[in-house]
Amino acid sequence: MEIEQRGLWFEEFTVGDVYAHRPGRTATESDNVLFSALTMNTQALHLDAAFAATQPFGQRLMNSLWTLSTMIGASVSQLTQGTLVAQLGLTDIRFPAPLFHGDTLTVQTEITGARLSASRPGQGIVTMQHTGRNQHGEVVAVATRTALMWCAPSGDAAEVGEGVPA
Repeated sequence: MEIEQRGLWFEEFTVGDVYAHRPGRTATESDNVLFSALTMNTQALHLDAAFAATQPFGQRLMNSLWTLSTMIGASVSQLTQGTLVAQLGLTDIRFPAPLFHGDTLTVQTEITGARLSASRPGQGIVTMQHTGRNQHGEVVAVATRTALMWCAPSGDAAEVGEGVPA
């Protein structure tokens, strides 16, 4: 039997389920410098060690958008790979604690909403809350993500789990 890795069809999402995405990802200085350069973000808090040493955290911070991107990316293979139609939005993004070079980011996602699309047959809207923590368990990032997901193809309907969308 061949099993293909994929994300979840709309019907497989159950409100209240929490997914732990592993392995974690250790943030490196190279990640920070490259991401900041690629996105044209010249914020000295990410790039200038001497300047950052004079600031409240005493060292360079990981670019918060790297943290957000990596947090969402960690969920893809488990939740949305090949089953996502489109990302609809990100809201309620917070960074309650800093992430530094050498910290390991781990991510979990809670399914907070799911409904069939009223205007797009065969698709549903899923709301997820992504939470990123460092190696000490401190929350370093939170974001609510809304995604448009494919419903299971009719041939796969019998194989879909008993998800109960809200």
